[in-house]
Amino acid sequence: MALSKLQRRVRIKRRIRKIISGTATKPRLSVFRSNKEIYAQLVDDVNGVTIASVSSRNKEIQAGTKTEQATAVGKTIAEKATKAGVETVAFDRNGYLYHGRVKVLADAAREAGLKF
Repeated sequence: MALSKLQRRVRIKRRIRKIISGTATKPRLSVFRSNKEIYAQLVDDVNGVTIASVSSRNKEIQAGTKTEQATAVGKTIAEKATKAGVETVAFDRNGYLYHGRVKVLADAAREAGLKF
């Protein structure tokens, strides 16, 4: 029996999360992409804490196309990470292909100073 899109993504996500884990010094940059919005958060898995989070639902980000919103989210999460004293992160694409909005968000975060 064929897997649904969600089942396939969850299977890939589990495979990735076996390897990637966030710490206080190197948190996990987790990306969630819905049909309308995109979300990013820095997670310290050791202590079970979210260090910073940004979404395209924020009022200052909402204008523009979905890729423009993803760029804004990437820049904003990088700024928040810098304020929190984080320079390097482990990128967690959350089972999505590294393509489109996920890639745009990652590139924007890199340009704004995050290393991964």
